[in-house]
Amino acid sequence: MHIVYLHGFNSSPQSLKAGETAAWLRQHAPDIELHCPRLSPHPAEAVRQAGELLAALPEDTLLIGSSLGGFYASCLAERQRRPAVLINPAIRPDRDLARFAGEQTNPYTGEAYILGDDDLAALQSQRVETPSRRRYWLLLSSRDEVLDWREAAAHYRHSRQTVFNGDDHRLNNWPKVLPEVVAWARRQLSISV
Repeated sequence: MHIVYLHGFNSSPQSLKAGETAAWLRQHAPDIELHCPRLSPHPAEAVRQAGELLAALPEDTLLIGSSLGGFYASCLAERQRRPAVLINPAIRPDRDLARFAGEQTNPYTGEAYILGDDDLAALQSQRVETPSRRRYWLLLSSRDEVLDWREAAAHYRHSRQTVFNGDDHRLNNWPKVLPEVVAWARRQLSISV
């Protein structure tokens, strides 16, 4: 089994959740291979990169996406018919990231770039309007200070959802839920999604 972990906006494979995922898998599920690509800050390129990686992996691959990575994971899950766990996913990043348009620097990598109108348009064009019912499990935080969890809950209303009361955008409960995520993934990957 493989997992592709997609990080969020101005994040990287060195993020805390990505590190927690890698450490847990090494200790508890060494048969699972984790892939955590460093995504371009430009959405069209990020989706292309992740899509090429996913297409090269076997069908027993789970997507995990956090925040903007959750948006990308949803787009790719639909295109390539894979299950996905979405952690506080962005639903309308074209709207939410508009205030960050202009010069940006990724705090993890130091990469400087410009988030432009083309990037926001690419996000709008990649939105999944009607997500598949059983392909997703959403992990949402009721005190998410970045995104309104209720927007994700409504958009994926027919999908499995877990809301962590009092947790924030980072989802501090992530290490605790990883065993169940892996068990869910194994079940999902044993049936057609």
